[in-house]
Amino acid sequence: MKEYSIVIPAFNEADKISSTINQVLTFMRGFAESFEVIVSDDGSKDNTADITESFLEENPELILLKNPHKGKGATVWAGVDKAQGEYIYLCDSDLSTPISELKKLSVWARDQGYDIVIGSREGIGAQRIGEPFYRHFIGRIFNFFVQAVLLPGINDSQCGFKLFNKKSAKDIFSRLKIYGPDAPVLEKAYLGAWDVEVLYLARKLKYKIKEVPVIWTFVKTTRLNFFETSIKMVRDVIKVRINDIRGVYKI
Repeated sequence: MKEYSIVIPAFNEADKISSTINQVLTFMRGFAESFEVIVSDDGSKDNTADITESFLEENPELILLKNPHKGKGATVWAGVDKAQGEYIYLCDSDLSTPISELKKLSVWARDQGYDIVIGSREGIGAQRIGEPFYRHFIGRIFNFFVQAVLLPGINDSQCGFKLFNKKSAKDIFSRLKIYGPDAPVLEKAYLGAWDVEVLYLARKLKYKIKEVPVIWTFVKTTRLNFFETSIKMVRDVIKVRINDIRGVYKI
């Protein structure tokens, strides 16, 4: 039985995946008695998977999943489906929130009994480093929309660093409709509002959720068009609301 599973979704991350794997393995070996690190590759077109594979022989804690390119949500789903840890941590491959912040989130899950602890870039103690003003501004507008439509009271649904106990993760992810195993194969990079579907189901299933302020550093990417992605995410939030109205998420 593993204590922690670290799920790292990755798409065309050849420039940083080595550093990320090294940082996560080093930290976890000093933090947990038993763990696994799952790199869930989203059909990368570069050598992300090959680089990860080169670590496998000397690092038995490391697992590589090779998935068809379906976007981040489906790739996270694949990692959670594989994970065996009592606590499952979702961790962006750029480590924009340092892996050491897991300590902070774990206190609330292990000692305070929360089912889901999500990193938040809002609130007292949070640090947003190097983020352009327009990104922050549009992000806050999007969050206001998400709160109004689906998730009142959750100030940052989109931070990619989230800790679940095993029961809640397996239950919630098994119910995903937009971002689960039936998601379509894609051509371009796709982010989507998968976090919103996950947290909406968590609320519907009455799991206890805690937001914890974290350190987060802006990492520039050229794979996604920010404005185009924002529009698609708004559309996905509306899809979740329509699904709920239609009884798709009936518990």
